Formats: sequence, C-alpha cells, structure tokens
Amino acid sequence: MASIQTRMTDDHQRCDALFAEAEELVTEERWDEAAVRLEEFSRAMDRHFRMEEEALFPAFEAATGITAGPTEIMRSEHGQMRLLMEAMTDAANRHDRDDFLGQSETMLIIMQQHNAKEEQVLYPMADESITEGREHLMQQLDET
Repeated sequence: MASIQTRMTDDHQRCDALFAEAEELVTEERWDEAAVRLEEFSRAMDRHFRMEEEALFPAFEAATGITAGPTEIMRSEHGQMRLLMEAMTDAANRHDRDDFLGQSETMLIIMQQHNAKEEQVLYPMADESITEGREHLMQQLDET
C-alpha cells in the first residue's frame, strides 16, 4: 500500500501541472483554452482540499489528538487559496492578463509554501501516526 505522503504528494504534482498549464495559456492569451485548464485546476484543487479536510485531517486528529496546529493552519491556507482561485478565474474571465498573473504569482508562493509544510511535516506525521483504519483512509482518499 502506498504511503499517505506518496499519495498526497502525487496529487500535489498533478495540481501543480494544471496550474502551470493554465498560467502558460493565460500568458499566451489563449483565453478559451486557459478557461478550460483553469476549471480543471480549480476542480483538482477542490478535490485535493476535500481529501484532506474530509478524510486525512480528521484521521490525523483522531490518531494524534492534535486538533490545533498543523491541520488548523492547512485549513486556513486552503481558504486563502480558494479566494485566490476565484480571483484568478475572475481575471481570466475578464481577459485581464496582468491581474491574473499577479494573482497567480501569489497563488504560486502560497502553494509552494503550503505543499512543503504538508510534504515535509504533516504527511510524514500522518504516515507515522495513522495505523488503525489506514486502509479505510486510503480508500476514502481515492474515492473523494
């Protein structure tokens, strides 16, 4: 069975690739294609957030007893990224390249910092602490 870290890091990479493609399409002002890729990125991020917020974080909190700290910070950052995705979508819908690229620059910084915290701290802690119900958790992650 794959580790939580491998499963979730792979999903980060999938989301990152969609983000980079959307950003490139906006840079080239290929608005119709950018809108499609941006929607794919937003759906992928929403799914990733749900995987964490509905399955991983509750399992981590139950296994460790830690309810404030890493998961609280991650949830807060998810909220920031959701707002940035809305702003990026709005800018793309208006064909405002500069506004989109400004929003996407902020998004990139937050995503990089967020992913590093999860990949270097939270996911390894989850792999270590979530032993009971792990198979069910992995199934939940796949079905979200």
